[in-house]
Amino acid sequence: MARKKKRKRSNNKISNLTNTILSILKKDRNQAFNYKQIAAKLGVNDASSRNQIIKTLAKLAAKQEIEQVDRGKFKAIINAKYHTGILDMSGKGTGYIICDDFDEDVFIASNNINKALDGDEVEFYAYKRRKRGKIEGEITNIIKRAKSEYVGVIQIQKNSNYAFVIPDNNKMYKDIFVPINKTLKAEDGDKVLVTLEDWPENADSPYGKVKQILGKPGEHSTEIHAILAEYGLPQEFPHEVEVFANELDTSITQSEIAKRRDMRKDLTFTIDPKDAKDFDDALSFEVLDNGLYEIGIHIADVSHYLQEGTILDDEAYERATSIYLVDRVVPMLPEVLSNNACSLRPHEEKYTFSAVFQINDKAEIKNEWFGRTVTYSDARYAYEEAQAVIEQNHDFVIPAKAGISSIKTLIPKEVSLTEKTYNTTPELAKAILTLDRLAKIMRQKRMSSGAISFDKVEVKFNLDEDNNPAGVFFKTSKDANKLIEEFMLLANRKVSEFIGKQSPKKIFVYRVHDEPDESKLASLQNVVSRFGYKLNFKDRKSTTASLNNLLKEVVGKKEQNLVDTLAIRSMSKAEYTTHNIGHYGLAFDYYSHFTSPIRRYPDVMAHRLLQHYLDGGKSANEADYEEKCQHSSNMEMLATKAERDSIKYMQIRFMEDHKDEEFIGVISGVTDWGIYVEIISNKCEGMVSVRDMTDDHYAFDQDLYAMVGRSTGMSYQLGEEVIVKVKNTDLVKKHLDFNLVGKVTE
Repeated sequence: MARKKKRKRSNNKISNLTNTILSILKKDRNQAFNYKQIAAKLGVNDASSRNQIIKTLAKLAAKQEIEQVDRGKFKAIINAKYHTGILDMSGKGTGYIICDDFDEDVFIASNNINKALDGDEVEFYAYKRRKRGKIEGEITNIIKRAKSEYVGVIQIQKNSNYAFVIPDNNKMYKDIFVPINKTLKAEDGDKVLVTLEDWPENADSPYGKVKQILGKPGEHSTEIHAILAEYGLPQEFPHEVEVFANELDTSITQSEIAKRRDMRKDLTFTIDPKDAKDFDDALSFEVLDNGLYEIGIHIADVSHYLQEGTILDDEAYERATSIYLVDRVVPMLPEVLSNNACSLRPHEEKYTFSAVFQINDKAEIKNEWFGRTVTYSDARYAYEEAQAVIEQNHDFVIPAKAGISSIKTLIPKEVSLTEKTYNTTPELAKAILTLDRLAKIMRQKRMSSGAISFDKVEVKFNLDEDNNPAGVFFKTSKDANKLIEEFMLLANRKVSEFIGKQSPKKIFVYRVHDEPDESKLASLQNVVSRFGYKLNFKDRKSTTASLNNLLKEVVGKKEQNLVDTLAIRSMSKAEYTTHNIGHYGLAFDYYSHFTSPIRRYPDVMAHRLLQHYLDGGKSANEADYEEKCQHSSNMEMLATKAERDSIKYMQIRFMEDHKDEEFIGVISGVTDWGIYVEIISNKCEGMVSVRDMTDDHYAFDQDLYAMVGRSTGMSYQLGEEVIVKVKNTDLVKKHLDFNLVGKVTE
């Protein structure tokens, strides 16, 4: 009779077992665990592992770090006060928690992250670090994951049944384990979108499955889709939403016109970018018998078609905003609405929601009216066309009572443009010139009240038919842009003021902007002083005045983009909320978004609420609208990040074709690992690694904002001009590396 073989005893030691058990007990500190339950969480079931767990539990109980609450059942002993906050990961695997309970961010070492990921809402306890008295913490529980989907490149492990996805996001510090049957048959090296499914206690990496194969890294369509996927943003509308939208009745009916103020006979026109397809705002202009101007700001009545409770409205709410990438627009609404029914196209009647004002020559408002209208657009202007009208008549001031016949000889009937001749009637020319004059008065009043003038240069690309960047140009705001801006600001301000001042209080969607953080302003002062600028932060008036003066002084100078960017970063972020605190940057006590409902969901909410209150309705539910505001702010932030990533991607593609050229740039950042340089001619920013600065041993001087050579004393300081050449372009990581040629000599 054969003897039974003895089972070989496992001697594998479970690594970091003490911390792991403490983490399990602290995470569910209201629940007691026995050794079997802990073993199950660790995914072990052999005798050796169980014995290690039993011994470790006994040791922790003896040290009074845990307590035995029942026979063989243990709970953590909690002596610390717990806090909650948002984790902000660095690229080094450490992080900081932003928490209202502390004046400074709480540092989290990599061994105390405990499987939390960037952006997660976490629970933690804090303690003083021995060195320098800084606050440090340990994460004890993950309250809410910020995201569950990541973009990365898949690596199929040869001769195995699994793969790993290496995330593009450098703040994702772990590769993602994917069983081979959950790869969607992706090929090695494909860029994919992966969904996190689990992260077992004893696993070094989270487990996931491939949700979508995006394509080959570096290809244009792959990288654009990857940008959208990284932020969880949509690429196309669900089929059922498209069908629903296409079946809407978009005709203009007499029965609906009868419910509205008919303004089809008023002179009305739009001014938009030349490549715009959706026109969600128009202006009307009329000189009244009493000498006042009646000016209508007419906004597409999206809420007429976008009914609450429908799948179309659900989809628009989830998107919350249109997304403007370098080569495409991902709209909030399907094309049948965004480009057709709701677009105020020339020579078409449209349902609109309007703010109509009677204004005198001093741009003072004498009367206001809000409500639903029907309008007819007489003309469509591109900004360049309206600008041409303004520039050709910049010395001509039209009095309010001037008749058309008296100005026919002074205003050209035609305005010549680059590719076509656009017919501008004397009536339209008078309207544009008068509105321009009033807009300048309103802008000056805003500036005098403490508004801040951010006219940051926007980088744009000329793309060929294959979406390759053929050239770079800069978009600046001219009089025509500012004309539209001022009247949109007027409508936004007056609508929110109309509701905000009602008694009893009515819930509304406000666009608010808090005062800047003093520490950020101090940092701005430190940087701009390197360029010889001074700021005065004594009070609000001196702060805004000196900021405006700074932004004006840097125009056209090499440091303009850097200073503009830093000044914007010193400001608080604007957001949507039902709690009005005013808008610091615009110097408005009341401000909302009302004028772009085709591309912003908060504007749709504002339309609905305004009509509800005009109809005598009671105040809306605050909690519901606050939740919607928070969602809209979050989606706006993600869309902004995607738009910036697409610009960065296109800049790197552009620089791929200029590898042999030398460029003059400005040092826009200095860090331990190198200097960042922004090319003056195209605003492309790249990094010169300190390892490539081989003529000396350079070290970062934080006080000087400079990289300083130890032997020669040669320094490269923030704001200095240098000459660089492209070293490497990485479309996948969206990273641009430069070689430093030298300084610019005067």
